[in-house]
Amino acid sequence: MFRGSFQTRTDEKGRLKVPADFKRELEERFSGARFFITSKTGKTAEIYPMEVWEGIERKVMELPRTNVHRQRFLNATNYYGQVVEMDAQGRLLLPALLREKANLKGEVSVVGNLDYLEVHNYEDFTKQIEEHPFTDEDANALSELGI
Repeated sequence: MFRGSFQTRTDEKGRLKVPADFKRELEERFSGARFFITSKTGKTAEIYPMEVWEGIERKVMELPRTNVHRQRFLNATNYYGQVVEMDAQGRLLLPALLREKANLKGEVSVVGNLDYLEVHNYEDFTKQIEEHPFTDEDANALSELGI
């Protein structure tokens, strides 16, 4: 499971060096160095090991082609997404369109989201956490689910 967050940088070519703890988890849990990097909103990059992304695709394929939510999901994730391979230095090239849209240049936060990673603009993410903190209402909603 991917847990925690790390502040890091993207280089001038848009490559993200995967933080060591996340890289170790990727190597231990997933075969291969292929990933699907995408977004549903263009505000963050979502990095999925191919095995995880292919599981999502199998679920999406079960939906009728006429399902409007299915099509919006595919439109967004394919618009922003690309299959990438990790290089020998543990870097991933973030798709150019997504880098621009989500402002993933310079300082970024790489956040563990259980089975995938999210990459946020560091300043935007810090601001979001401060403006929308975890509340008692959130805790109560999760406690109803046994969390």
